[in-house]
Amino acid sequence: MIHHDQQSFEDMAFFSHSPSLADAINAGELYTREGQAGSALREALAPFHPASVSSVSPGAVRADAQWRNAFSSECKDRRYYEIVEKTLHPEFDYNYFVVKDRDGKTAVTLPFFFLDQDLLTGTNGAAKSVVDSIRKVWPKFLYMKTLMVGCAAGEGHLPQPAVFENEAVAAQIAEAALAEARRHRAGLIVFKEFPAKYRQKLRSVRQKGFIHLPSLPMASLNIAYKSFDDYLAKALSASARKDLRRKFKAARNAPIEMSVVSDITPYIDEVYLLYLQVYNRSHLHFEKLTKEYLCELGQVMPERVRYFLWRINGKAIAFNLCMVHGDSIYDQYIGLDYDVALDLHLYHYTFRDIVTWAIANDYRWYKSNGLNYDPKFHLRMTLDPLDLYVRHRSGFANAIMKAVLPWLEPTQYDKNLKRFPNYNELWDS
Repeated sequence: MIHHDQQSFEDMAFFSHSPSLADAINAGELYTREGQAGSALREALAPFHPASVSSVSPGAVRADAQWRNAFSSECKDRRYYEIVEKTLHPEFDYNYFVVKDRDGKTAVTLPFFFLDQDLLTGTNGAAKSVVDSIRKVWPKFLYMKTLMVGCAAGEGHLPQPAVFENEAVAAQIAEAALAEARRHRAGLIVFKEFPAKYRQKLRSVRQKGFIHLPSLPMASLNIAYKSFDDYLAKALSASARKDLRRKFKAARNAPIEMSVVSDITPYIDEVYLLYLQVYNRSHLHFEKLTKEYLCELGQVMPERVRYFLWRINGKAIAFNLCMVHGDSIYDQYIGLDYDVALDLHLYHYTFRDIVTWAIANDYRWYKSNGLNYDPKFHLRMTLDPLDLYVRHRSGFANAIMKAVLPWLEPTQYDKNLKRFPNYNELWDS
């Protein structure tokens, strides 16, 4: 049954084959002519029934008019996926699953890609040390060709979520992914980092043998305050406020200047060096950004992208790539000059400036990518769970994986996650 939320009404065009009803929907009405309203509305709200699921190339997807509006309700709309394909991971083989209705009309377009996946990504401890030693002589040990459904640089989303009210849609995509993995001899299939809000719609994926695991979550903070100081006073403890003010005091005498731009191209060389400093210090990697990616985002999606840049005496010392959509600002990537970053507590300094700017521009939520959970806990953020759905193409191997994968999932290796009050939400209830 379809829930009558805003997204459901946005997606009604996919359920109706009545020109009259489509015209009424486009006009913002639900076609209430006497004697026809009941049948038209029932037709619109009838469950969608997928007729076929096929794998198509990016070029074929671009030629489909439906793609123009894909992910339109999300911060990262279809333009983002095109930028990622063009500027990141040239070694990935990008394709799309296309779900069509009984009339041959495209209802859902969901991206997927192939990569060689490190099965120990996110793990630490003795097991990783042993594997690292083996990889000195066998570099591809515990790597496996993997089909991933979702976004190659960020969390995954379902386009036209109302279509997935019929669990057969997700089930058929899961079956198509398994068939595609067998055809390309990929050992693993992964639905990558889908927010927990999709758990009900993806329940049938688990019924196809996929194992649910938590990925490293995002985090969010309600910033519906009058100012940053108001947030400090109302959201944080006295000890947390004292600690933050001590950190801010360290930069009080530094002549730091902040600017906000929507095109980073003129500054890309210095900004990219800051990004690489953070990337190279991290023990956990998936995507590595490129200069082309950073520039294209601002040029193609200027209304969604904000680059924050901090300088001392003209020299760039920090930058953040953020995206804005609706009432939220999304903190995506950070770059820091570690010659001064630790002494000036630039992580907290940049957070303060971004939140201050966001409040002044009427944004109500600050959302951040994963990692660095200790400061996020003290800043009173809450976790936004992301889910992985994993299976091996072999039924026998998949049975073994059900016992092994819980020991490899990444959240157990970050002790700070358990301190969050909603930690239990990382696991499906």
